[in-house]
Amino acid sequence: MSQDDDAPAPGIAISKDASDTIDEKQIIGRKIWRIVPYIKRYWRRAVGGFAANAAARAFDLIPFVMIGAAADWYQSETYTNSTLKSLVNSEHLPSLGPIGSIEFGFGLLILVSFVFLAVFQGISEYLWQSTAYKVQHDIRMEATTSLMAMEASYFETRQTGNLMAVLSADVAQLEDIVSDSSTSIIRILITFTTAFAIMYWMSPTLALILFIPLVLVIPMVIWFSTRVQRRYRKQRESTGGIVAILENVLAGIVTVQAYNAGDFERSRVERESADYRDQAIHAANLRNRFIPGIYVVAGLSFGLLVSAGGWLMESGEITVGQFVTFLLISTRMTMPMFILGMLLNQLQRGEAASKRVFALIDLEPSIFDKPDAIPLASPIRSISFDDVTFAYPTSKANVLNGISFSASSGEFLGVMGHTGAGKSTILKLVERFYEPQHGTVKINGIDINDYAIASVRDRIGFVSQDPFMFYGDVKSNVSYAREASDDEIQKALETAGAWEFVSRLPDGVDTMVGDRGVMLSGGQRARIALARALLKSPDLLILDEASAALDAETEKRIQMSLFDGSNGDSNRITIAVAHRLATIRKADEIVAMVDGVIVERGIHRELLDNENVYASQWMIQTGELGTAEI
Repeated sequence: MSQDDDAPAPGIAISKDASDTIDEKQIIGRKIWRIVPYIKRYWRRAVGGFAANAAARAFDLIPFVMIGAAADWYQSETYTNSTLKSLVNSEHLPSLGPIGSIEFGFGLLILVSFVFLAVFQGISEYLWQSTAYKVQHDIRMEATTSLMAMEASYFETRQTGNLMAVLSADVAQLEDIVSDSSTSIIRILITFTTAFAIMYWMSPTLALILFIPLVLVIPMVIWFSTRVQRRYRKQRESTGGIVAILENVLAGIVTVQAYNAGDFERSRVERESADYRDQAIHAANLRNRFIPGIYVVAGLSFGLLVSAGGWLMESGEITVGQFVTFLLISTRMTMPMFILGMLLNQLQRGEAASKRVFALIDLEPSIFDKPDAIPLASPIRSISFDDVTFAYPTSKANVLNGISFSASSGEFLGVMGHTGAGKSTILKLVERFYEPQHGTVKINGIDINDYAIASVRDRIGFVSQDPFMFYGDVKSNVSYAREASDDEIQKALETAGAWEFVSRLPDGVDTMVGDRGVMLSGGQRARIALARALLKSPDLLILDEASAALDAETEKRIQMSLFDGSNGDSNRITIAVAHRLATIRKADEIVAMVDGVIVERGIHRELLDNENVYASQWMIQTGELGTAEI
């Protein structure tokens, strides 16, 4: 096998540490044991499930003991003589006295055993399944919480579909481990120990004859487990890859169809699916070589049991009834042996899923609150960059080089520059999606890193250049993660220039927007995203190319609404990044950036008079450059 087999799934970083190598040499890996602390949270249910399962197994074996006892009773001299007398004196046949009572007693005990078996088995299944669902919920929530705490840069290099596969399919696999594997383990242990105790009590010799060949199962288990684990890990990775590609294809189906890329995308899915297929076939090959081995060992044990049992009956060491009990219990032991094969198969799948799930839970964000972080309790009255230098983790080149500027209450700061100049990076630093390598970002004169992250973001309204709409209606998208009245939602929509079109929608604010807002135009999504930000009444409003999808008339109306002071937010600071300079021409200060450096700053008229970067872009966008050349 090539080294590529050990490569992590493309959508989630799972480092291959020493434990990975060790796990491949173990019957059961290390990661799966991390489920135990989650089960301990519900130890009463788990203990109850264990006890109920143990009782069920005991009542499962009692009928076989009763059948054996009945066989001995029926062939006993007392029973035979009583039966003969009954046949001779037929008028006494209806009332056999104590003999009939004993026969009825055997049947009643067997019936009662099956009733209790059903009751305790049902209790056990309920307790373990409810425990499994609770554990599944806890693990999924911990993985989700850990994932959501990660900085934005983490998601820029991961595939959403792969992460979703971990949170759904892999976590569900762990639920199966708790509900099915746990009961299987208990069933195997209780059945084997109880059966061996009963058999050893009846005949130590015959018990050893039956159980000693089962020792051969141990090397078979080791052989199977140490080989199949690797295959299942690759299967889980391939599953994530398939989901990731399909998620991309469905999200970008318009682009796929526009470029006639159906065959290309099918080939991508085919590669991942083929890898899953091949690993699954290899695993099935190993599994189907292991299971027949169980049959052979079972056949050896039962063959020896029948042969040796006949000899022991002749020697008088065991009775016919005890031999019958041996035979019946041995058939009941067949199921746990095959359950063992399925159990190991399931545990190995669970180990592969555990590695991916707990890799998410173990994530540690690089951006987090300091131990002594303070909440931002007062409104944002000023924000400044002091000699800020920044480079993305995946790049050695600086995106920002010694950036310094400031904005205070009521001011509008515009940022312009070519693509890649570092404009949007400034906004990401304000939101603390990243932290600068040098220099300081300050809010109200205090390092932003000294504040609790959530308290800073609570006071910021953010509108990205590609506004995201959640599946739902307009109202839920505007009031996202907040409680708001209909009047507040309407006011936010009016300020954002969205109420006019929203009021004309079939169901108004209750109109569904579709997945990612596909039922809306780009400009409509931008206005709803702006309304979402304004609903927070933010102290700081950040606009990242928010007007790129708007027509000039709509943009003009929104600017008048935002900056004429009539909406009660005259103290709000606004920072807008824009390619279209008409968006920021009325800013109190405009900074022009080139390759991560501020090359000029000032108001619109001053920058035009400088005849530098800003003036050049202005002339290109307004057509004045072409006129001047003519």
